Amino acid sequence: MDAFIPLLTIFMLAVFVGFEIITKVPPLLHTPLMSGSNAISGITIIGALLSVASPNRTTMILGFLALVIATVNVVGGFLVTNRMLSMFRKKD
Repeated sequence: MDAFIPLLTIFMLAVFVGFEIITKVPPLLHTPLMSGSNAISGITIIGALLSVASPNRTTMILGFLALVIATVNVVGGFLVTNRMLSMFRKKD
């Protein structure tokens, strides 16, 4: 319980900084940055898989939620990247 307040503070700062950074990104750079975030979500998937294998039930549930959310992010990133790349293909 002693670590809760510092961890909550770090989480809230990360949310605030992340929101500020994302809202400042121009639309032209959004898609390349999103495709680059797939690597970060891939690392999150590995960590979530390790958490799901934990004997602690709470850790297992949070790991499963992280796994689902990171997978959705990776798939969405690939779909957006595919759509972006299709705009640059030559039309027949």
